[in-house]
Formats: sequence, C-alpha cells, structure tokens
Amino acid sequence: MENEKGTSETRLMKGNEALAEASFRAGMQAYFGYPITPQSEVLEYLAAQAPNHPDVVILQAESELAAINMVHGAAGAGARAMISSSSPGISLMQECLSYMTSAQLPALIVNVQRGGPGLGTIQPSQGDYFQAVKGGGHGDYHLIVLAPASVQEMVDFVFDAFRLSEKYRNPAMILADGALGQMMEKVILPAAGSLPKMDAPWATTGKRHIRERNIITSLFIQPEQMEKLNLILQAKYSQMQKEVRWEEIRTEDAAIVLVAFGLTSRICEKTVDLAREKGLKVGLLRPITLYPFPTNAIAKLAKSAQAFLTVEMNAGQMVEDVRLAVDGKRPVDFYGRMGGMIPSPEEVLVRVESIAEKLHAVPA
Repeated sequence: MENEKGTSETRLMKGNEALAEASFRAGMQAYFGYPITPQSEVLEYLAAQAPNHPDVVILQAESELAAINMVHGAAGAGARAMISSSSPGISLMQECLSYMTSAQLPALIVNVQRGGPGLGTIQPSQGDYFQAVKGGGHGDYHLIVLAPASVQEMVDFVFDAFRLSEKYRNPAMILADGALGQMMEKVILPAAGSLPKMDAPWATTGKRHIRERNIITSLFIQPEQMEKLNLILQAKYSQMQKEVRWEEIRTEDAAIVLVAFGLTSRICEKTVDLAREKGLKVGLLRPITLYPFPTNAIAKLAKSAQAFLTVEMNAGQMVEDVRLAVDGKRPVDFYGRMGGMIPSPEEVLVRVESIAEKLHAVPA
C-alpha cells in the first residue's frame, strides 16, 4: 500500500465511501448534500475527512432543493462541485438540473438508487434510468450518465464524470444503486491531484481581471434566443456521442445477447458462464455510458445475433433504447425485478433457456 500524498493507494472500501474519497482525490472543491439511505455514507465520510481538506467546502444543506441550488451557485463560480443523493432526493433536484444544463454549468451528481416509486424501499433499484437519460426536468436536455458495476468503477467514474462534465460544460451523473453503495471491494485509489482543473473563463468570479462581465442565466425571453441556445445544446449533445463506452463479453458468436448495466451486468456475466456450460451461445453487452447510449454497438450485434434479452431492476426502461437500436431486426425480450429485488443469475438463465427453445422452434 502506498499512502503518501500524490501516490495511488489500495484499500478495502464500501462503495459510497470509496466514491467520497475519490472526490477528494479528483480535486472536488465544494460538496453540498442531504442524508438519505442508501447513500448517507457519502456525506458522512466527507464530513469526517473534512479536517484533512480545509480548502474543500462540505455542507449538509437544509434540504435537497437547497443543496442542488448551492451546487448551481458553486458551479457558476467555476468550482468543481458535487452532490449525492438517492432516488427521491434526486427527483427534487430536476428543476435545477434543467437550469444548469441551460446555463451550461459542469457538476457531478451521484444517484445511489433505491426502490420506488414514492419513498419506496432502501433496497437497490434501477428505476431511475428514464429520469437520468431522458432528462428528468423540463426542456430538451441531457446529462452525461455513467453506470458503474463495481466499487472500483465508483472510484474511477468520479474522475471520468468530472472530466467529461468540464469538457462539455454539462452536468454529469453517476447512476449507481444501493447494493454498489453498500458493498465492500478492493479498490485502487488514484493519486490526489491527478485530475487537472480546467479553466472556467465563463465563471462569475468577480472583475479581478480585465474582461467583460460574465452573466450566467437560463432565462431567455425572446424565442429566437431560446432556440439559438437549444441549437447550441443539441450540437453539443451530438459531439458527446464520441464519448460512448460499453463492454462486450463473449458476443463474437453469441446467438442470444444479454444487455444489462450496473449491478445487473455482473449478474448477467455469471448467467453467460452458466449458459455456456449448457452449450448455449450467450453473450453480454454492458452499456457503461447510458447517455450517450451505445446504439451503434447494439445495432452491429443485431446483424449476427438471433435475439436479445435486456435485464434490469425495474419494469422495463433501458429495453426501449435497446429496441430502438435493434430496429425490429431481431426480437428483444425483457426480464426485470422491481421494488428493490435483485435478480439471480439462475433466474435470468431460465429466461435465456426459454428464448433458446423458441429460436429452435422457428424454422431456419
């Protein structure tokens, strides 16, 4: 283990705490949050470590609404800012997230999902997919969305999310879940200060330098101005498509391709092994970025695979994007568990075997 300042370090850590430590090492300058299970350890860890980071602002706000608006203000001043919460809390933040995308402000939002709808349960879920990738607030906008599948990725994606958010001047989200937040795994923590801070010439930092006044707003009364901004945003989203990331496991000869993100992708990886042991040619495509979505990668697999099965911890959300990517060329089935229930590899295998039987029943 290396623990000197400026070096990497290996630890056994809980997902929420690993993410919090990574935020310090990624150069976070301001964190605002509010406790909610199953992500409260993020705030608790940051608060406990605050004396070791006197230059970082860490504040528990009076509510999620207050916290996200504080992030808005910090981002507007050019700070590297972060907030974390869980599903009901993230719902309260949607209006401000719409404002921030319109004002083109970078920030990191962490959602450690729990079961819903409503207050629901504190158990893990993937029910916030639509909210995250389609824009949960009003208007035509997108967040950059990264979906970790391990505690190590909870760490790594903090760095990736800050980098992408600042590159595109757009909020980025890490869409995790309660299981990833609570599980413990070995992680390699990057060296502190290894993520350079990008310049923010647009920020409202006061007229300490001779320049024109910076105005940050999301209000444009004239429709021509509002449309001009929307065109700028849509062009930016087109540029974001080059950041798409995904992982493929044993898809080269797969007749059935599983599509799953986050925790369920790890479950489906085991299903692939079980299926292969039974002689079934099954592979897995894991979207790592949920926005941008790996549409082209799935479309390419549709040329060789015979069927797709999307596995999610919800009633069926990402499956819609998979069906759009497949474009009717192959059948796309869905298997989901809801309310905080986690599917087992064996459950998924039963559905895979059912699909395989149907494929064999269809004449060549």
